Amino acid sequence: MPVEMYAPNSQTVAERVEQTVLARTGGRIRGLRVQLAGDRLVITGRTSTYYSKQLATHAAIDAAETSFAVQNEVEVC
Repeated sequence: MPVEMYAPNSQTVAERVEQTVLARTGGRIRGLRVQLAGDRLVITGRTSTYYSKQLATHAAIDAAETSFAVQNEVEVC
């Protein structure tokens, strides 16, 4: 019997990354949005510290589990 390869769709990847970012940042990214744009994961939202922005980047890299580039556009204000 042939084995079918599972290729997660962009919605699944974006949802997984978003949940991981929310968990690891303790919800400190307001208006968090994760989108898949080609081979890039784009993270947007707002936070009050650069530390939270950095946590979001590392969480996204870990959660993607693939070779997506992470583009963090979270605004620090």
